[in-house]
Amino acid sequence: MSLTKSDRRQRIRYRIRKTISGTATKPRLSVYRSNKEIYAQLIDDVAGVTLLSASSREKEINKGTNVEVATAVGKLVGEKALKAGFEAVTFDRGGYLYHGRIKSLAEGARAAGLKF
Repeated sequence: MSLTKSDRRQRIRYRIRKTISGTATKPRLSVYRSNKEIYAQLIDDVAGVTLLSASSREKEINKGTNVEVATAVGKLVGEKALKAGFEAVTFDRGGYLYHGRIKSLAEGARAAGLKF
């Protein structure tokens, strides 16, 4: 039986989420990538709340290539997290491969000062 692309990503996503969980002190940095935009959230899984978010739809993000925009979103979420008092997070790539836009978002967050 052949899986569709979205079914395969969903299986990988569930496998990742079995081991990764966010807390109030070390939230989960969750990434969602659509064809057009990229979104990142800091989530406390214990309380079940989103602590903060950033996306490529925000006004302070300048348009450029997809990878440049993803880096800018990573920096923005990193700056917001540090301002909110979070220094360390666990990275949840959401079933996507760690390259391209996902990798550049992670590198942007690290450049802003987040540790993971």
